[in-house]
Amino acid sequence: MKNKKILITGGAGFIGSNLAMALQEKYPDNDYFIISNFSPANSDNLLGFKGKVISDDISKIDFNQYFDKMDIIFHKAAITDTTLSDQNKMMFNNIEGFKKVLKFAVKSKAKLIYASSASVYGHSNSPMRVGENEISANIYASSKLAVDNIARKYFNRLPIIGLRYFNVYGLKEGYKGKNASMIWQLYLQMKEQKRPRIFKYGEQKRDHVYIKDIVAANLLALECPKSGIFNIGSGKAVSFNEIIKILNEELGINLEPEYIDNPYKHYQEFTEADLTQTSKILKYTPTYNIKKGIKDYLHGQISNS
Repeated sequence: MKNKKILITGGAGFIGSNLAMALQEKYPDNDYFIISNFSPANSDNLLGFKGKVISDDISKIDFNQYFDKMDIIFHKAAITDTTLSDQNKMMFNNIEGFKKVLKFAVKSKAKLIYASSASVYGHSNSPMRVGENEISANIYASSKLAVDNIARKYFNRLPIIGLRYFNVYGLKEGYKGKNASMIWQLYLQMKEQKRPRIFKYGEQKRDHVYIKDIVAANLLALECPKSGIFNIGSGKAVSFNEIIKILNEELGINLEPEYIDNPYKHYQEFTEADLTQTSKILKYTPTYNIKKGIKDYLHGQISNS
């Protein structure tokens, strides 16, 4: 793949920046563009990026001011803070931003690959399947489900692929603070010899998926001949107690968890991706289980510190 114009919205963010670097390395003969409002994001995530970076807000942008067309659009820009109380801001940014991207994709006849979220499943039973029990439990999830429903109406008009991410962790997420993965937050506590704090009694299970698998899924989406929405996870739920056990082993320490009350009314106790259709159509198979992913993450974190 070469001589393509490729746009990554939210390209200075966690997933966007990892994807931008991977695309640049694998397909160097393309023109790359990033749009980011850097809120929140980190310009350091783009060290080594050779394309053009545009600072603008995706929900208000006039694409025609910057581009005539694109061949491929990766849409990663969104407000992802699930604790945000400003519902109007969340819905406007995430939905109107997507509509603007979609309109430009239609005009460009571009392939559109966008970020969805496993939060749309709410408290439904696992394993979670696309198209089943999509009952959002917070405003962020509602915004993402609205985006999915808009995208579905265009599947016959445009090549569109929605990647429904589960709990992503990996390098370049540190700037997210309280919105970074629990794996990152537990690591920060434990490397300072502090007991890791988790909700009682640590048996909640999540499908944690490593950033390198997320990037791999995006690259596979480039070749996917069919529009659709696909779960992107590890396919295996892991408890927070198990994560602490792995971190203890990798850090060579032995810290017991400190169990605290859960203050959140809407909290997913168990998430696990059904990857049947993802494997069949997208040809995605996760490479990193939780132990391999954490080991690789910590090694990269130490190397980059």
